Amino acid sequence: MRPNVLLISTDQQRFDMVGAAGNPAVSTPHLDRLAAQGALFENCYVQNPVCSPSRASLMTSSYVSAHGLYENGVDIAPGTRLVSAELAEAGYDCGLVGKLHLHSCFHGRTEPRVVDGFRVFRWAHDPYPGSSENAYHRWLRAAHPDLYAHALEDNDRFDALPTEAHYSHWIAEETISFLRTDRRSDEPFLFVANFFDPHHGFGAPEEYLRRYDDVELPPVNTRDGELESKPEIQRWTSLHGGGGMPSFADLDEAGLDEVRRAYYAMVTLVDDEVGRILAALEEEGLAECTIVVFTSDHGELLGDHQMLRKGPFLYDCSVKVPLIVRWPGVVPAGLRRSELVQWVDLAPTFLEAAGVERPRSYQGESLVPLLRGEEGAWRDWALSQYRSSGDPANPSAHLTMLRRGSWKLIAHHAAEGRERTGELYDLEADPGELVNLWASAAHREVRLELAETMLDVLAAVEDRRGVQLAPW
Repeated sequence: MRPNVLLISTDQQRFDMVGAAGNPAVSTPHLDRLAAQGALFENCYVQNPVCSPSRASLMTSSYVSAHGLYENGVDIAPGTRLVSAELAEAGYDCGLVGKLHLHSCFHGRTEPRVVDGFRVFRWAHDPYPGSSENAYHRWLRAAHPDLYAHALEDNDRFDALPTEAHYSHWIAEETISFLRTDRRSDEPFLFVANFFDPHHGFGAPEEYLRRYDDVELPPVNTRDGELESKPEIQRWTSLHGGGGMPSFADLDEAGLDEVRRAYYAMVTLVDDEVGRILAALEEEGLAECTIVVFTSDHGELLGDHQMLRKGPFLYDCSVKVPLIVRWPGVVPAGLRRSELVQWVDLAPTFLEAAGVERPRSYQGESLVPLLRGEEGAWRDWALSQYRSSGDPANPSAHLTMLRRGSWKLIAHHAAEGRERTGELYDLEADPGELVNLWASAAHREVRLELAETMLDVLAAVEDRRGVQLAPW
């Protein structure tokens, strides 16, 4: 019997924002239980620290340099086939609720469809006013007209709507509706539930904010003078920020604390909604035949390294994300895997689980052997690529990250006439990535060896999907 696949993804959730990952301050009992029943991957890296490029890597199993969606605001190539299309063609009933973001959705643009295979498509890029096709707004206007009218007066109010009217609640409602009434019961399914939280703006229903009034949060990860040895763009971002949000320098201690507590509150709200989804899965008798995956498209600096938000930075808090997989009868309960896995590995995993041949273009590896608890050879590196075209408000940045073993190299590719710089971290001695060893004479050989490996990896992930038909 082919398993169902329920993919639950949040937006901007750090790897350490799950209690089971070792953070006692965050309340995520439902995700903690999911991890106890399945596998928790301790080192899952996304291929880019912002939404669209990362999501394209998930849905196509391609690195950023191969799929070409290199930055937010760029459209994925027309006609691109997503993993959901492969499963639909193989007889899966496929659906999605929430964000997709494989195209520019700026100023209310409705996202075009590609070859996605989704029979059920309840798209809503975010909670805010925009496209007339935003399914969340249609639901909110019908179910809670007074709250909808009130929120329209100020976009920030959408973040703080009561739980029963919140975007995260709607995601769970639509997912539960699919599980109970909307799916085709004679077919296996793939359903993608894409939450927007804990993405900024930083707000949550009042009841969730109050849960963290008296919780002692872990300290911000930085040190005095940290950015003096880091690339200049980090100092610039610490002072100026971006994305229409305050910078780290704009916030006093109380302001930063408010942001961090709101972020924790959003994570707990999502956890409660995930709990409702998992309960419905049980009630419908689907839990034993469904692979449940929980993950996120990228992380959040949250004041670490004296910055907020995510790109263009490739710290672990930006590019390492939660990955929890429950697959009854296959994944041993409580399994922990420390291998370097990546978002490009998820689509091949789904296809192998479903018995579907993977497309030639896929660049990731199936996680099925790791999920079974098997030991053996596994890729010993992870790659993230950030490519920004630049805009008048922000310096352009082009970064490549290679994680290999306990070392991380981040190359800041220099434009003509600009100084070449970068970052080098020994994650065993410095897991917080506070001491940049790029310019250290004692670590020159390590840096050069990693740079050579990075060149080999970049060559290995070039787009070679074309089939050679003949010698010439």
